[in-house]
Amino acid sequence: MRRREDLSRADARVASRTGGTTGAATPGAHLTQVEIPREPAAASALPHASQEPRERRLVVVFASLALLVVGAIALYLTWGVDGHWDFALPRRLEQVAALIVVGVAIAVSTVIFQTLTQNRILTPSIMGFDALYVLLATTLVFVLGSTVAESIDPLLMYAVNAGLMMGAATLLFRWVLGDGTRGLYTMVLVGVIAGTFFGSLTSFMFRVMDPNEFDTLMDQLFASFNAIDTTLLGISAVLLGVGIVAAYRLVPRLDVLVLGRERAITLGLDYDRTVTVLLLIVAGLVSVSTALVGPITFLGLLVANLAYQLTRTHRHVINLTAAGMLAVVALVLGQAVLVHVLHFAGTLASIINVVGGIYFIALLLKEARA
Repeated sequence: MRRREDLSRADARVASRTGGTTGAATPGAHLTQVEIPREPAAASALPHASQEPRERRLVVVFASLALLVVGAIALYLTWGVDGHWDFALPRRLEQVAALIVVGVAIAVSTVIFQTLTQNRILTPSIMGFDALYVLLATTLVFVLGSTVAESIDPLLMYAVNAGLMMGAATLLFRWVLGDGTRGLYTMVLVGVIAGTFFGSLTSFMFRVMDPNEFDTLMDQLFASFNAIDTTLLGISAVLLGVGIVAAYRLVPRLDVLVLGRERAITLGLDYDRTVTVLLLIVAGLVSVSTALVGPITFLGLLVANLAYQLTRTHRHVINLTAAGMLAVVALVLGQAVLVHVLHFAGTLASIINVVGGIYFIALLLKEARA
């Protein structure tokens, strides 16, 4: 009896402290009042807490890139003018416009191509587009002679270059992806073989070509923004605008393609059609840059991987924009160094290829260690 009385008194004291009744229901009721209302609030706050630093970081990244673009363009336009604004400013504005067109075209085409191939080391040049351009220019000079080749309308030459590249790309992609049984790696292998074949033909013509014609050819093959045809620049800008609009409209599909072929098909994406359209966009953008100023091999690799490191996201609307801005900064600063520091002792392509080649080797070493 005594023990029961002690237990009842202890229960009474606990009930008076917790404000409830005695028994098994009292602890459960007390826990329900304290813990359950707090759980939804904490869970709902977690996504917002994790997204806010990302959004803030992206704002800082794009603000910094915008400042770099404006600063690089302002530096190039004003460096060494010495009061001759009426002569220097219009000429430099044309060069800046050409740098923007070429840089954005190369950056966007590289990001799309790397998404399709699921590889951040491959670039559109692996498909042999640069080699095709060199082969075409070499064949024209070799067959027609330097005098006749220089007399051809530049607009016609531009149309031939762009048309041949687009036609070759269409035939290649339709053949590789036509039956749906062959994948992107087969296409890359075909591109490597085609590029090697084009390069072998070009080297053969180099060896048997007249030295004067070879000098004329070298002036055409290396990127030069000092003698830009304004007519070609206008057409290139229009074609670039069409390609950019098409690429940004397909951004949601690009975000799905990052998941891989099987998952993209599972999510309802028409994989073969989407890949063919995107590869044609890549071919058009590469033809714009290559036919305008010649091949620049490592620029796309450099700016695309820098964009990935800065943004740290798989959203293509962000990566495409960041890569384009980085390409503009790289080309404008490279041209400024070429003009005012090196005094035209070289070409812009050589500067970009040196920096991009070093970065490419670093990427290869990083992949080997991983």
